[in-house]
Amino acid sequence: MPNIKSAMKRDALSKQQNAKNRADKSLMKTNIKKFDAAIAEGNRDAAVDAYKVAVKTVDHAATKHIIHKNNAANKKSQLTRKLNELA
Repeated sequence: MPNIKSAMKRDALSKQQNAKNRADKSLMKTNIKKFDAAIAEGNRDAAVDAYKVAVKTVDHAATKHIIHKNNAANKKSQLTRKLNELA
């Protein structure tokens, strides 16, 4: 534990930011899993809706530097490929 007051503040803030980032990353993974479930069902309408939500959360994660922008591009490309294969 830090002894200096400003270091204590930074430690507390770091923990808050880490929790927010973990929550955002978890939400992204959940939305991708929902998209994969809709693809597995073969329901195109549900898959399109889940695709839009998943891509939005991936973009948000990349914007907030939770994942790298190239990682986001790869994820979106995979999602798009799966959606196009369903057609």
